[in-house]
Amino acid sequence: MAGIGHNRGPALVPEAGRDFRAHAWSVARRELLGARLPVEVVRMQVRRARQLGLDYKTYAGVRATTGRDLVAFLYSTNALGVFRDGQPVGATERRRIAESAAAPHLGCAPGLAPEAIAVQIGAVSAGRLPPFGDSWSAMRDRMKGWLRAQGLPGDAVLMIGETEHEREMMTAGGLAGFVTGQRFFAGAADAV
Repeated sequence: MAGIGHNRGPALVPEAGRDFRAHAWSVARRELLGARLPVEVVRMQVRRARQLGLDYKTYAGVRATTGRDLVAFLYSTNALGVFRDGQPVGATERRRIAESAAAPHLGCAPGLAPEAIAVQIGAVSAGRLPPFGDSWSAMRDRMKGWLRAQGLPGDAVLMIGETEHEREMMTAGGLAGFVTGQRFFAGAADAV
């Protein structure tokens, strides 16, 4: 007799055909992961990755995961290295943001004035990120609200951040991925 939570599916005990299903699963997975893209598609993706300021592996990984092109980057003030009001954004950071084809947006840590920092990086929008200690649903609601206000699909926005809390915001908001500011601004962006 099946208990609470049982979906009345087949029993997970050895049975005829199990080995074949395991083999079929392995073959399907190998084919999916080993798929070869046409050379023209790879060249186009390499060009787009350069335009965005990302390495090919990062761009192709996000593209394969989301099925969308990246159109915007959400930079946290932590990634920019700005920790107090009046502190300027570094020249390297401003240059890399200006060179990227992605629309820049600013996520400001609590206690900082977003407008002044947004001007320095030419941000399309600036707002406060959810504070540390916010619940998952509060982070989700704030991030999704920001996406709606900007008219952006979450899976077309890459977050450039530094902290685990910012990584949680990315996940809660359904953003395309997360790259550390250290890697992005060093020019060796790797998706994490």
